[in-house]
Amino acid sequence: MEISWSKEEVELRDRSRALAREYLYPLEESVDATDEITPEQKERIKEGVQAYGLNAINQPKKFGGQGFNLVQQCIVNEEVGSATNALWGHVWQPPVCMQAGSPEQIEKYLRPSCSGDIKTAFCTSEPGAGSDAGGIRTTAVLDGNHYVINGQKCFASHSEIAEVSLLTTIVDGDPDKPTLFFIDRGTPGFNITRLPAFTQRSGHAHPEVDIVDMRIPATQMLGEIGQGFELTKDWFVEARMAIAARSIGMAVRAARLALDWANEREQFGSKLIDFQAIEFRLAEMATDIMAAKSMVYRVAAEIDAGLDRKVAHAKASAIKLFCTDTGFRVVDKAAQIFGGRGVMTENPVERLMRDIRVERIWEGTNDIQKVVIGRQLRKRGLDVYAEWS
Repeated sequence: MEISWSKEEVELRDRSRALAREYLYPLEESVDATDEITPEQKERIKEGVQAYGLNAINQPKKFGGQGFNLVQQCIVNEEVGSATNALWGHVWQPPVCMQAGSPEQIEKYLRPSCSGDIKTAFCTSEPGAGSDAGGIRTTAVLDGNHYVINGQKCFASHSEIAEVSLLTTIVDGDPDKPTLFFIDRGTPGFNITRLPAFTQRSGHAHPEVDIVDMRIPATQMLGEIGQGFELTKDWFVEARMAIAARSIGMAVRAARLALDWANEREQFGSKLIDFQAIEFRLAEMATDIMAAKSMVYRVAAEIDAGLDRKVAHAKASAIKLFCTDTGFRVVDKAAQIFGGRGVMTENPVERLMRDIRVERIWEGTNDIQKVVIGRQLRKRGLDVYAEWS
């Protein structure tokens, strides 16, 4: 199996790298210090994303996206993911499940999301339902031509600023009827109760939400009753591949900085890189990066070539697990090479340590990825992971 990038994909990498360094890197320290991004800064990033043609890379051109395949999406995510403080989130990628919307929903929500005119949030996790998505208790009950929704959400990232949130519910309190709804910002009954502080300072929050007798027109349902989890399956594959690519971007940036430092810093009359302990640590970092990068782009190419949907889901779990754990090891070793400077917040490596730690938790914790992989091994055997497709 030959994997190579076209001239267009090399140019896409360079374009994505330029966007990160020109529009995202300069904001890192101020966002880290204040946990805020000004409207002017957001607008500048938006203009840069549009100028470089990197808006809605995961959406078809017919909806206003770039229509990139998964390999191309990973190229972009690797480069913009190297920016600290989750600034990559401003290179927006609307949830793919929005494509299942009605023509009216596509015009109202998807097209403006692709152009960057509105921001979306996804509200799924609950106090009693994190890794156990089947434990969702937010209930939607039909009342005339409206649904009345009650429940709680947590880790509802961006929902305090998003113009529209996708809300996961169970209709009639039935766990077999997971169902998604579009919730417009300002809808009565959607009450943000707390903005907890987190390790990562990104300029946006991960709110806790109380939903009390919220009335939503039935026309705001995305898809049909019971399709809530089915609609998110492809999104989870895409999201986990994006996380893996970002983790590689973080690892590469940290390794480059550490290598430069090792070549510059002198102790006991020698450069750090001349000490075998440092040289070997850098060698391990380079090998980890090579393995992770090969893994991501191989499977992305397989998915683009039509890999079975269930097999793609299985492999995406392994990739998310490996790349985030590997990326964390690389960044941690980079911090060690810097010594005391590695834990100074002015050093991108310190911020990358906080950022990449988060990647091992969201969109399915790495422990849950092991559960997925274990189940696949029982169902399909080792070949799904050990053999070429």
